[in-house]
Order: sequence, then C-alpha cells, then structure tokens
Amino acid sequence: MDKSIELEELAGSLLEYDIQGDPFLAITGIEYDSRKVKPGNLFVAMRGMKTDGHEYVGDAIKRGAVGLVVEEDVGERSVSRIRVPNARKALAGLAARFYNNPADKLKIIGVTGTNGKTTTCHMIAEILKASGKKPGLMGTLYIKVGDETFPTNITTPESLDIHRYLARMVESGVETAVMEVSSHALYFGRVDGIKFQGAIFTNLSQDHLDFHGDMDSYFEQKKKLFGMVKPAERGGFALLNSDDAMTPRIIKSLTVPFRSYGIYRHPDIRAGDIQTDITGTSFVAESKEWDVPVHTKFMGIFNVYNALASVGAGLGLGIPPAFISKGLRDLPGVRGRFESVDKGQQFGVIVDYAHTPDGLRNVLKSAKTITKNRLILVFGCGGDRDRTKRSIMGKVAAEYADYIIITSDNPRTEDPMSIISDIRSGVEKGNMDYIIDPDRKSAIIEAVEEAKPGDVVMIAGKGHEDYQILGDKVIHFDDVEVAGEALGMKKKYD
Repeated sequence: MDKSIELEELAGSLLEYDIQGDPFLAITGIEYDSRKVKPGNLFVAMRGMKTDGHEYVGDAIKRGAVGLVVEEDVGERSVSRIRVPNARKALAGLAARFYNNPADKLKIIGVTGTNGKTTTCHMIAEILKASGKKPGLMGTLYIKVGDETFPTNITTPESLDIHRYLARMVESGVETAVMEVSSHALYFGRVDGIKFQGAIFTNLSQDHLDFHGDMDSYFEQKKKLFGMVKPAERGGFALLNSDDAMTPRIIKSLTVPFRSYGIYRHPDIRAGDIQTDITGTSFVAESKEWDVPVHTKFMGIFNVYNALASVGAGLGLGIPPAFISKGLRDLPGVRGRFESVDKGQQFGVIVDYAHTPDGLRNVLKSAKTITKNRLILVFGCGGDRDRTKRSIMGKVAAEYADYIIITSDNPRTEDPMSIISDIRSGVEKGNMDYIIDPDRKSAIIEAVEEAKPGDVVMIAGKGHEDYQILGDKVIHFDDVEVAGEALGMKKKYD
C-alpha cells in the first residue's frame, strides 16, 4: 500500500495525546518492531512482557523512523513524537486510521472461548464460501484472504497487523470476516475500536491462569468481546453456548439480541438426532423457525457445539440453511484438530491441539467412541505456563486412556522432568500404568510401536504446531510428520 498520512490526522484517532514536533509530518507506515521500520515510518514503542519498545527507539530512527509514539520522554529530539498514556492501546487507533478504518467496511464475526475457536471459525468461513462469498479468516493457524494464506504465530495478531490484513480483505472484495479473539488480545486492547457484527462464546475452562491469575479474571477478559458488538439496529448479534456455566453471566451484560445453542438446557438452537462415528457427525440443528440438517467430517460431541455455533452465525448473517449445510459438509478438516494420520495401518493415529483439561477430556471421550481395543495417549504440558492444570490433565488422562506416555510439549525454560512430575501426580491418582519419555519424538515412536489392530493412538497438545521450544531454542517438530515417519518405520519392519 503506497500512501501517507499527516501525523496530526493520525493522532486524531486517539483520545489523549500530545504532539511534540511537526504535526504535518508525512507518515508512510507504522511499525512496532524496530527491525521492520522503513524510511518515513512511525515507530510505536510498546511495553511487552519481556521487552520495552522504548529501548529500541534509537534503532528505529537509524532505520528511517521519522516519528515516535512513546509513553515517556526518551530524550530524542531529532524526530517528532506523540506522547500517549499507553502506546499499545494507542496502536489500535493509529492503525485503524492509517488503513482507513477497514473494520467499518466489513462484517466481522468474533469467536472467543477456551476451546473450539479455530474449528468454529473454519466452519463459518466454509459456510461463507458455500454461499458464494469470499471469506476472510484470522486465527491460530493462519490469516486467509479468500484463497490467499498468510502465516501467523499468534491467535489474535497485534492491532496493527489486524487492520493491515482487514484492509487487504477490503481491497480483495471480502465482505465478511471471522476472527478468533483470545483473552490476551482483549486484555492488551488488540481489537479495541472494532465493532463486531456478531460475537460467539464457545466455552470456558481452565487455561492461561499463569497470566490471568484466576478464572474470574480470565472470564472477564472473554466477556469484553460482547460489549464490542454492533447495536441491534445495525444487525449485531451474540451466540452463546447454553450448556456452559458462564453463559448466564454474559447474558446479564448483553445489550444486543442473542441466541443460545447447545444440547441440553433448552437452547434456541438445539442439536437433535446426533449420530457420530469414525466418518464424522450428523445431527439436525433445530429451532422454532427452521431445521438445518448437518453432516460434518468432524467427530465428537464437542464438534457438535462448534457446528451449532457456525449454524447460528450463518443464520445471523442471513445465509440460507441450504448453504449452511453445504459449507459444513464440504469442510474436510482443520490442521491439528482431531487430525487423522493414515498410512494404511490397522489402528488409528490422531493428532489434536488439546492442551487444557477440558480439551483433553473432550478429545479422549471422542476417541473412545471409535476405539475397539486400547486408547494410547501421548501428551505433555507446556513450560512457563499454568502449572495448576498439569496434574488435572494427568488425572483426565488416567480416567480415559488405557496406556499413557508422558512426554514433553514445549518445555521452554523449565526442566522437562519437573513438568512431567506435575503431570504424573495426577496420573497416579488413577492408579494405572504409564511410562515416561521426555523425548517427544521417541514417545510418539514408542506409542506407534505399541499399537495393535483396533487401538487408537492419540497425540495431544501441539496439534498444528511445527516447532518445539526447548530452552531458548526453537526446533522444527511436527506431530503429524513424526507420526507418519513412525508408521512408515513400523510398516517396514512388521
């Protein structure tokens, strides 16, 4: 995008600011990473969890920054400055103004919750595609603009990247986009200023307590999304999982029309006649006004909820039921979400991102329904993250799996054996046999070697990730890839 905007006009998007220097300075771009700064750019010095952008002001100027956004006096007078109380929150307004407020030109569906965000977003995108619309998608796996795919390494990007890609969507003819909205994104203000056409709540269970501290604080961040929905007169709506205990608390704060979806507690959109097996799941999404037949290649009751949410989103956007059915039927799968690794073997191998107690329970329950013999589980927990969920996940594993291999996930800077010890304390409550192998590759190979006809091997925790974080190093590691190699080795020597 070749454009420029005057500093004063850009700053006009902020509620509180002080310009020091030339207010008519032409800004050709915005960056918050000093390494990406180009001549003519405005550098936003954000404070992060580990680094402070104010320390990189000099580097940004050397690379051509002509303006700065700062929270404090950095002693730099060679370029213009915008002084703000919070540079991270200011970035959202600056980015929206620079890219001509692209969010206002789109219908954006935001999906929040602990589990199910990625699958639900993909389902909605496929429904849009089935109805003849060019979808936009922003989430954990990647950013998609129609058929174009862009990499990402975070569930919800920083606000600058959000508006940059929303602008690209507008230019490409996208009218409706779907976005995963994480609790971190809401806490840090990455989606500040965006008015969502619809907001979806999937569920809430233990996760990220290392960051939020407790479940109430975690929930309060999730709840923020529902205060960012367009008013009813502009078609705004909310969709809430009626079977989740937190839904009544969201309803109390809602100012827009909402529908509930679920299976048990008399929801507005209910799943009836549910049938699930190794080929997928079928049911009828029922309401007072219509029935939508659903068949999806996704297995398990937890995916019934994801599909119900996407049905509700489609109807909220005015998409006819026939296209909703087609979209759900056409979606082949989502990377790392109950993904089957099939090399012609006589047992199942499934890779899933499940990394929370509730997520692990859901995938193991679903795997049990297709297991004729033993359910073999390989899993670990991430280091430098919520320690309290490790023993809980161990207990869940012992409740459902027949054979457990406890291994490493992304240990980061923690001792892998210390993480494994936390998990083991929960597994031992189930009074069952297990083995420990901190080498994830070796653990996966061991599980595949152990498997016999009728077994199912579940490899949980990393899903779509193609890396492993060991200390301060990031190495290539892909569960699907390793499982495939292990299957090839087993077939060769069987």
